[in-house]
Amino acid sequence: MSFFYQITKKSGLRGHGLFVLCLSGLVAASNSTAQIPNKSRDKSSLKSNLINVEAVANETFRYNTTLHNGTAQSQIYQLNAQVPTGWSVAFKTLGSQVTSVNVEPGSSLEVSIELNARPDTKPTKYNIPVTAVSLDDSLKLTLEAVLKGAYGLELSTPTGRLSDEVTEGSTKEIHLVVKNTATLPLENIELAAQAPQSWDVTFEPSKINLLDPNKTVDVTAIVKVPDKTVAGDYVTTFTSKNTNSTANSTFRMTVKTSMLSGWIGILVIALAVGLVYYLVRKYGRR
Repeated sequence: MSFFYQITKKSGLRGHGLFVLCLSGLVAASNSTAQIPNKSRDKSSLKSNLINVEAVANETFRYNTTLHNGTAQSQIYQLNAQVPTGWSVAFKTLGSQVTSVNVEPGSSLEVSIELNARPDTKPTKYNIPVTAVSLDDSLKLTLEAVLKGAYGLELSTPTGRLSDEVTEGSTKEIHLVVKNTATLPLENIELAAQAPQSWDVTFEPSKINLLDPNKTVDVTAIVKVPDKTVAGDYVTTFTSKNTNSTANSTFRMTVKTSMLSGWIGILVIALAVGLVYYLVRKYGRR
């Protein structure tokens, strides 16, 4: 106050002039304070270090994002992604799948975004807009998913029939068809079978080196049924697989007794009956 008084005295200001001068000083000080930015509070954000992911339709496109609440209050963020037709999305945090999350003021939360595409989805680059919306924030992030194609296998028979009959102690050839049903070529396809105990199954060919999209390969499964196999229905599962895809086909085999075994059985019964008759005739008179 002594400073303003001295200025007033030297300049000849009185009363009203002193008030105006004080008011001007306060306004200047206020403007100076307003120009100092507040760096103590960060802005809210939705960020990901990796926004571009390349994969095939059979795999999951996974993005690790960080949701930051820069406001002074807790915020409940609704999570959403605009995915194209044929795609699905899941948001996960702390080991659980969620559709919304609560973030404390000044805190961050890690959110995993998982995208999946159907096998028939067109291979190209897709832009996926993602939003996290609360009462005070509307955060946006655009992810890129580069779909390279899809892997797919099918294993069946030329007619679609998955059952047949076989005689015990014999060998049966079963014709199979392996088909690439997707958009990417398949390499090193192996063939295997899960058959009943003591049955033997081999394949011709035993391995397919390359199968292009929408192409098929004929395979013969050679099934050998052991002798004295009990008549009835048995199930064998054929499998074609490589590192990218697997296909199974369940085949039902009805085992029948051979004609020779039947005649042998009849002969044994006849001999038994004849032996009993002989014994009765020989010793029954005594």
